[in-house]
Amino acid sequence: MVTILWIIYILDSLLLIGIILLQPGEGGDLAAAFGGASSQTAFGARGSATFLQKLTTGLAVLFMVLSIVLVIATNWKQKNIMEKNPPAVQNNAASTAKPGAAKEAPAPAKEQGAATVTESKPESPATPAPKTPEKAPEGKTK
Repeated sequence: MVTILWIIYILDSLLLIGIILLQPGEGGDLAAAFGGASSQTAFGARGSATFLQKLTTGLAVLFMVLSIVLVIATNWKQKNIMEKNPPAVQNNAASTAKPGAAKEAPAPAKEQGAATVTESKPESPATPAPKTPEKAPEGKTK
């Protein structure tokens, strides 16, 4: 049904273009622009409507009505975007985990002689520090 309406719509638009191009202009000469004899009224002298003018009016009305009908017919069974693609439910382990259960990531290891200073929380040592000073490696002096 909709396909037939689209075919009629396209044929109507092509006929409308052709009929409009076949009609002669009304008072489009140079004398009409400067108040010549043929432009006694606002839009020039009007006679009775010709066959081409009546056909143009009919095709224009058909074009407008078909435009509205096609919009309604093509959207009749369609759902809106939100009904077609419902939002995805996110199932993250982080979003469902308990707030206290999350562990902090370990701090990166510090390199010896690094020139950069990083801020970190002071951590309590897991084992007590040795009470005797360590010996310096041989060959190195302080």
